[in-house]
Amino acid sequence: MSAGDARGGGTDREAVRDIDRSPVANADVCVVGAGPAGALVADRLAADREIVVLDAGPRFDPADRLARQERAIRPSYDRPDVWGGGGERDAYSNAGERFYPLNHARVKGVGGSTLHWQGMVMRLHEDDFASETARGVGADWPIDYADLRPYYAEAERELGVAGASDNPYAPPREEPHPMPAFEPSYSDSLFAEACEELGIDMHSVPNARNSEPYDDRSACVGYGTCQPVCPAGAKYDATVHAERAEERGATVIDRAPVQRLEHDADRVTAAVYATPDGEEHRQAADAFVVACGGVETPRLLLLSESDDYPDGLANSSGTVGKFFMDHLFAGVGGTLDEPTRQNHVGFYTSACDQFYDEADAQTAPFKLEFFNYAGPSPVEMALTGDDWGDALLERLRDGYGTHVAMGGLVEQLPRSDSYVTLDSDRTDGHGNPVPEIHWRVGDRALRTVERANEIQRSVLEELGAEIEWVAGPDATGPAYHHMGTTRMSDDPEAGVVDADCRTHDLDNCWIASSSVFPTGGAMNPTLTIAALALRVADDVERRF
Repeated sequence: MSAGDARGGGTDREAVRDIDRSPVANADVCVVGAGPAGALVADRLAADREIVVLDAGPRFDPADRLARQERAIRPSYDRPDVWGGGGERDAYSNAGERFYPLNHARVKGVGGSTLHWQGMVMRLHEDDFASETARGVGADWPIDYADLRPYYAEAERELGVAGASDNPYAPPREEPHPMPAFEPSYSDSLFAEACEELGIDMHSVPNARNSEPYDDRSACVGYGTCQPVCPAGAKYDATVHAERAEERGATVIDRAPVQRLEHDADRVTAAVYATPDGEEHRQAADAFVVACGGVETPRLLLLSESDDYPDGLANSSGTVGKFFMDHLFAGVGGTLDEPTRQNHVGFYTSACDQFYDEADAQTAPFKLEFFNYAGPSPVEMALTGDDWGDALLERLRDGYGTHVAMGGLVEQLPRSDSYVTLDSDRTDGHGNPVPEIHWRVGDRALRTVERANEIQRSVLEELGAEIEWVAGPDATGPAYHHMGTTRMSDDPEAGVVDADCRTHDLDNCWIASSSVFPTGGAMNPTLTIAALALRVADDVERRF
């Protein structure tokens, strides 16, 4: 019996009183957060160490995923409802230049936001690690692409990535992807004709979903609801590694939000966590890995202030919470006078990185995406109208299957006036100040959104589409990739962690999260999070 089985293994159907959430004796490593970073760290170390993982949310029952899928397609439910988000536990506030809808796309629970992510997994480009040197803006990472390259390959194997070596603009790689790429969609073929006329290159997209059976999980069966739920389990989520870590002897405790980290001047001594019965427990360990994302990680450090660290734990630099970044969305969509077979595929299969490395001080790196899921699905159309029978059928015939759209992600530069702090006027269910988001974007990113829109518009016009919407500089929003709030630096006065993601101030505390990114690039961050997590685990093992 695994440690997880012995402790009862909570589900989100409740039975919380029957689950042992007491601290683990003689723990070597305590990991805070069971998302992709924390789960990978735990799995990597569990065979030889006593590992305990604490997560603020529940352990979701896989049997409930079909019900969540049904909830996801009903317009009466908002996106956070699918995974039980919101309420006092997830309260937050905004005080920045732009409103930041934090709860729209985060999940607290074992698996974290990979439970509802889209599953796109690209490597950062070489210049992303040297933005200040190569582009004249931003910051240089204390590591380069070569340092992370072997961990990228390992992360692709661990997550299970389907891809092809057909992207001439991608950074160098050492071996093929673990699985073949998904075939281009029907709408990709329409885009391809227009792009050929315009001299725009298309290529496949690496996906963390199975194009064939892999790692005891089925191939994608085409539910099309990848975001926010995959009932088949073909799309990777971090429960894969959380469960594997338990099989190797780790203990994963759900519904155990960490309230603060106890410490002395040089070391963390314990994670104090609450349980559903109203008790607080103290989990001691030799080493700690904080892996609770780009918002909750700085919040936990700020909540752990003390006489030794009056401005927050590991914050001698004053940069905890600073340099909050996200990717900005750019998009254009419309309709064609021919079928596009929209929503037959719930993720995109083709992209364009052609313009990515043209980035400089004035223009940010950006990537373009060719959507397979433009416009409403038949289910959405049926559930949002008041008509029935023949009238509904006529509306579906006239309004479905002719939509087309492109998207894209744009880098936001790190800036000290974009940050996460604590709101002393609002508290969560445990009486702790909630995170307060101050989000500022910058002109470089907004100019680049406009540049991406120009290319997207040219493609749709070449297709002959009637353009119906544009997500441009005035209508852009975040991609919900929280980055930069405990950034990596060689200089202890310039950041929170060193090149190994160990905190400058504390000998036994690492941070595994996109919060350590000095810059964000314009690639989806999860593969880089996974690669860094594997590197963190190796460093913990090496030092202990």
